[in-house]
Amino acid sequence: MAYIEQRSTEMPAPVRLGLIGSGWMGAFHGESIARRVPGAVLAAVADPNLDSAASVAAGLGAAKVTADAADILADPGIDAVIIASPARFHASLITQAAAAGKHVFCEKPGAQNLDELDAALRAVETAGIHFQIGFNRRYAADFQAAKKDLANGVVGTPQLLRSLTRDPGTGSIGQAARIPAWTIFLETLIHDFDTLNWFNEGAEPVEVYAAADALVEPGLRDQGFLDTAVVTVRYSNGALAVAEANFSALYGYDVRGEVFGSKGMVQAGRTTETAAVRYTAEGLSADTPRLNVELFRDAYTDELVDFSAAIRAHRDGDQPPSGAYTLTPGAADARRALAMALACIESVQHGGPVAVAQKAAV
Repeated sequence: MAYIEQRSTEMPAPVRLGLIGSGWMGAFHGESIARRVPGAVLAAVADPNLDSAASVAAGLGAAKVTADAADILADPGIDAVIIASPARFHASLITQAAAAGKHVFCEKPGAQNLDELDAALRAVETAGIHFQIGFNRRYAADFQAAKKDLANGVVGTPQLLRSLTRDPGTGSIGQAARIPAWTIFLETLIHDFDTLNWFNEGAEPVEVYAAADALVEPGLRDQGFLDTAVVTVRYSNGALAVAEANFSALYGYDVRGEVFGSKGMVQAGRTTETAAVRYTAEGLSADTPRLNVELFRDAYTDELVDFSAAIRAHRDGDQPPSGAYTLTPGAADARRALAMALACIESVQHGGPVAVAQKAAV
């Protein structure tokens, strides 16, 4: 019996990604790329802490390690970068990556003020690269299901919206004194702002009114630390929204969203890890997630799948797939959410409502 000759189908070249920042979130993104994103390769890891970068690279099979992100940006074999450095470096790294012709995925926030972000986004526009900001909730299955209903008009015209983030805790916050000022708005509630904007797509946030305090760690109040906040948002279509956050939910990691409209209501998120509930002599109980990478494991992966697919389409001259609703968070989304966060800071400082900056992103 003779062998049957088969034609080999040439596999498309993988998308080669460089990781900038090997801390908690960077290491998880690196793991997603190396193990869960088809057609993508973790090619290099950069971090000023070279031991950290080397450890992540070795564990995930990345061939190149450096203490200087410039090495990744100058590497012609790398298609795009994942920016997971501390937030104060984001705008500069976006600008440098754009100048080097690298596509960019950046963790939120894209910058710490609007001038920095606008300059970075102009660099993105000039370079013609693909830019994505890390608003991962859009990729969670239940949030996408809610968005699909909204896009199909199931709940009618949005009138009231709600989004909340309650980080898991023990009643105290370890190393709270080291958490940068205004983190609750710039790095926590900024997710909720994007969720509200996405759910109320087509409308612009016009005004916010924020109240915040240190209720978990009251001893740090005089140092400017905030661990609890509530924000009301008024939109251009008349809808009203509430976003809230707390840094210490004893029962686990709690992220939910809701839209009430003229025809009904849709909700996303749940407090339990699964739908399983125990009924015993002690009462009812259920498992709850305790880490962001537990609650949003698939969402963190899928946002990078989306990013890699967009880069591949850009490289190969294809049109990226289109869906029933807007998914990928880009430049305008990064700016809109940051503008809301900054307006919240001003609102807390002055004790009243503040208009949200409406300047164009680029």
